[in-house]
Amino acid sequence: MVRSQSLTATLSMVAIASLGFPPLPASADTAKIPDVTSRPAKVMQPKPSRHSATLSTVVVMAQRLNAERSQIETQTGASTYTISQAQIAAAPGGENVPLNQVLLQAPDVVQDSFGQIHVRGDHNDLQYRLNGIIIPEGINVFGQTLDPRLFSSVSLITGALPAEYGLDTAGIIDMTTNSGALQPGGYVSLYGGSHGTVQPSFAYGGSRGSLNYYVTYDELINDLGIEAPDASVTPLHDHSIQGHGFAYLEDILDPNDRISLIVGTSDAEYEIPNVAVEQPSLGYTVNGVGRYLSNNLNERQHELTQYGILTWQRALGALTWQTSLSARYTSLHFAPDWTGDLLYNGIAQDAFKADTALAWQTDASYRLTDAHTLRFGGYLQHDNSTSDTASQVLPIDPAGAQTSDVPLTVIQNGTQSQEIESAYLQDEWKLLTTLTVNYGLRFDHYNAYSSGSQVSPRLNVVWRMLPGTTVHAGYSRYFTPPPFELIAGGTFTQFAGTSAVPPGTETQDTPPVAARADYYDVGVEQKLLARKLTLGVDSYYENAQHLIDEGQFGAPIVLTPFNYRYGRIEGVELTSSYTVHRFMAYANLAFQSAKGKDVVSSQFNFASQQLGYIAEHYIHLDHEERVSASAGVSYDWLGTRLSADMIFGTGLRQDLVLPDGFVIPNGDHTPSYTQVNIGVSRAFVVDGSGPLTVRLDVINLFDKIYEIRSGSGVGVFAPQYGPRRGIFGGAEWDF
Repeated sequence: MVRSQSLTATLSMVAIASLGFPPLPASADTAKIPDVTSRPAKVMQPKPSRHSATLSTVVVMAQRLNAERSQIETQTGASTYTISQAQIAAAPGGENVPLNQVLLQAPDVVQDSFGQIHVRGDHNDLQYRLNGIIIPEGINVFGQTLDPRLFSSVSLITGALPAEYGLDTAGIIDMTTNSGALQPGGYVSLYGGSHGTVQPSFAYGGSRGSLNYYVTYDELINDLGIEAPDASVTPLHDHSIQGHGFAYLEDILDPNDRISLIVGTSDAEYEIPNVAVEQPSLGYTVNGVGRYLSNNLNERQHELTQYGILTWQRALGALTWQTSLSARYTSLHFAPDWTGDLLYNGIAQDAFKADTALAWQTDASYRLTDAHTLRFGGYLQHDNSTSDTASQVLPIDPAGAQTSDVPLTVIQNGTQSQEIESAYLQDEWKLLTTLTVNYGLRFDHYNAYSSGSQVSPRLNVVWRMLPGTTVHAGYSRYFTPPPFELIAGGTFTQFAGTSAVPPGTETQDTPPVAARADYYDVGVEQKLLARKLTLGVDSYYENAQHLIDEGQFGAPIVLTPFNYRYGRIEGVELTSSYTVHRFMAYANLAFQSAKGKDVVSSQFNFASQQLGYIAEHYIHLDHEERVSASAGVSYDWLGTRLSADMIFGTGLRQDLVLPDGFVIPNGDHTPSYTQVNIGVSRAFVVDGSGPLTVRLDVINLFDKIYEIRSGSGVGVFAPQYGPRRGIFGGAEWDF
C-alpha cells in the first residue's frame, strides 16, 4: 500500500505490502521500482493497426486528463493508502474477495458482521467515491456493491481531512475506474471451492476513435452469504446469489475535455442463517403453535443497488474542474418467517426500505502562483426515502402475559425527503520547499428528520524535516448528518400493549441529529536502508458531540442510527514495510479507544437500565477493537507468486455480566483471534492469446474458530462467526 500526498512523499504501507508488491510512486520524482508481478498485466495491449496513431493520441490524452483530475483533490496532511488492481490480484483470494476484505489489510481497519468495516474506531461513516465523485449513501448492509474488478486502484484516505472531504469522514474510499484506453483487452474467469462457492466473471475494455469503454460482470453463488451464527463449517440456510455489473464510457472530446458515464448495479438475495436445534424461550404461542425448531426458520433479504454518474472534466491552463450529476437507487426487502419470528422475537416484520438520491458535485483546482493552489467546490443532494413495514405482534397485558395467540398486524408506512448543501474553499500554500500548509473552510447543511449546519475550519501542515523524514499534523472540524436512509418514519407507540414492547422498556424516540467533532492527527514517517525500509507512526484524537452509532435491534438486518451525547475516540498506528527485489514483508499494529456517553436519540431500542447506566458512564462503543494488527509476506519464486497475509484482533465488544447479575453495556469483548490466509498463482503462456493464470488459495489456513459478534452488546442482535477454513481455486484467461 502507498501512503502518499499525506506526507508529501511515498510511505509504503500495509495493503500493497500485504499484497506482496512494492509501493507505487507518489510523484514523478519517486524512484521507479521494478514490477515484481509474476503474471502479465490483466489486459493485453492493443494490436497495431491503421488506428494505432489515433489510439496512441487518445491514450496520451486520457493519461493527461487523469493526472489533471488527481490535482483537483488534495490529501495534504491526511493519510492515504493506495492499492492497485495488480496487487489485489496477487493477494490470497485476489479479485474474488469483497472490497471490505481488501481494506482489512490497512492499519486500524476492523471487521464486523454483515461485511461492515470500521476505520479508526468510528462506525460505518465511510464515503465511497468513483473518480473523485461521491456515490450517495445507500441502505444495503452486507451487499458488496463495488467490486474490486472495476477499478485500477483504490485509496483509503483517513485522518484530519482537507476541506473538500465532508459529510462522512471516518474514511474516504476513492476508486479510480478502469478505462478501455488504459486497460484494453479482457478476460474470463471461473473461481470456486469451499462453502459451495461458484464465481464466474468477465471484463472487457477497448476504444473506438475517441470513445473508450470498459465493462465487467461477476456472479457469486455460495452457502456462506452472511456470517454464520455458530461455529459450524456449513451454516444452515445461508445460501446467497449475488450479481454485480459495471460499465465505464468516456468520450475524449479534445486534449482538454472529456465526458464520462458510469453505470453500475448490484443485485443480491440472501438467506438468513439459522442456529441449529433450538426452541423458542419467550413462552408465546401463535395460532396454537408453541414449539418451532430453529432449523426450520425461513427468513430472507433482498438488496438492490443501481447507480449512474455523468461527468464533464475540463483542464485548461491553470484551471481544472470536474462537474457531475449522479443518481443512486437502493432498496432492501426483509421477508420474515411469520410464525417463527413471533415465537422467537415477539415480533415478525416484513420490511421494505428504498432510497433514491440525486446529486450534483463540482470540484475545481486553480494554480494561482507557484506557491498557492486554490481548490473549491460545491455539492447538492436530494433524497427521497420510502419505508413500508407490516408487523405482526401478540397482545399482552400490563404484566406481560399473552392474552391471545392470534397475531395483530401493525402497519407503518411513510416517506421522507432530505436536502444536503455543501461548499468549500482551501489554499495549498508552499511556504518553503520543505514546508506546505493547507488551510480552508467548509460549509455543510442538511434538512430531513432533523436539520443542522456548520462552518468547519481545516488546517494541515507537512514538513520534510530531514531527507527521508516527514512530519505531518492536522486539525479538522467535522459535521456528519445522520444516515437518513436508515431512519424509520413510524412511531414506536403503535406497539403499546403488544409483545413488541416488553414492560419496562423505554418508549422515547428522539430523531437522530448530526454529529460534530474536533479531530486532531499527528504522524511521522522514516525511510531507511536506501528507502527499502519504511517505518511510520500516526496518532489521532476525536472529541465528538452527538456521536453517531448504529445497531441492529431486530430480526431485519436494517441498522438503526442513534446518538451518544458525548464521544471520545483516540488511537495510535504503527506501520512498517520492507521491500527488496521480489520479496516484501510488512507488519502493522494499531491501538484504539472509542467511547460514548448518554444515548439521546432512538431511545426506544434500549432498556431503561441500559439508558440509566450509559447516561452516567462512558461505555466502550460496540465496534471498538482495542488492538488490531495485520502482517504479510510475498515472494516471486521463479515466476510463481507465493503470498500470505493475516489479521489479528482483540475482539469487538460484548456485555459484561457481574456476579450480582448487573450488566455493564459493552463492558467486555469477544475473545481475540488470528486469521491467516495463503495463496499461490502462476501465469502460463498460451500461444496466440493472452496468459492463462491459475491460482489456489486457502482462507483461514489454521481453521481458527472465532466470534465476530457474541450476540450481546449495544445494538447487537445475534452472534456471528468468522469464516471456517476454505480452499478455493480458479483459472483466468486473458484475451
